[in-house]
Amino acid sequence: MMRTWEARGRLVLADQVPRVMGIVNVTPDSFSDGGRAEALDDAVEQGVRLVDEGAAILDIGGESSRPGSEPVSLEEELRRVIPVVKALAERVKVPISVDTTKAEVARQALWAGAAIVNDISALGSDQELTRVVVEAGAGVVLMHMQGVPRTMQVDPRYNDVVAEVLEFLERRIDWAESMGIPRSRVAIDPGIGFGKSIEHNLLILQNINRFANLGCAVLIGTSRKGVLGVLTGRPVNERGAATVASSLAAAVGGANVVRVHDVAPMVDAIKVWTAIRGWDEVR
Repeated sequence: MMRTWEARGRLVLADQVPRVMGIVNVTPDSFSDGGRAEALDDAVEQGVRLVDEGAAILDIGGESSRPGSEPVSLEEELRRVIPVVKALAERVKVPISVDTTKAEVARQALWAGAAIVNDISALGSDQELTRVVVEAGAGVVLMHMQGVPRTMQVDPRYNDVVAEVLEFLERRIDWAESMGIPRSRVAIDPGIGFGKSIEHNLLILQNINRFANLGCAVLIGTSRKGVLGVLTGRPVNERGAATVASSLAAAVGGANVVRVHDVAPMVDAIKVWTAIRGWDEVR
């Protein structure tokens, strides 16, 4: 489904072809065990490589949100994220997203050249973050999560997961609009793997079209997640094919952005699919 998504005066989406968001994690276990400077260089080079492979957006995060993870301090997240954002903003032309729930991290990342704030709390954990997004004219990703990362996968329960996630996201879209963030700057993410069982995740992926009907760009992130491990029996580093399959299924259902670690195979899959669809954008 065709959607537009704007961020700081730039069109992130302007047609029906899904975009690939490449993940650059700058958590301690993401890169080499060398010094901080070496880790910075690794992160920047990874970001450049992902863009070369076809990423239309880069998403940079310095605080893990995997199940069971603990929060990091503001100071540490700033040390991890801001140098990477600044360096990549000087080397790539695609929009940069910062994956954070903290207003100060977002503020400094936007100053450094980012255009999008990807908030797993849907602007719910730091009230100042909304002001930062409004004042910068930034794009924003509003994600659904039941609970917090440390405990979110401990027996998540819903009466109707699709209806409840839809209702939550619609409320957050309305709230963002009331604060001065138009729908054209909002993308929504139903939060695969964030406080959801295997069945919950599959139900959401089967109903992407319902999320697309909310009138915002839809972002889906299944990359390497536990649901894929359960379905395939494969460890984290062997879930590339499952990531492509689930992300492409989401795109078929109406997702506009797919967030992945391995960009090249995802870009190839979308190119083939869009060619089969006969969309002029890929000819």
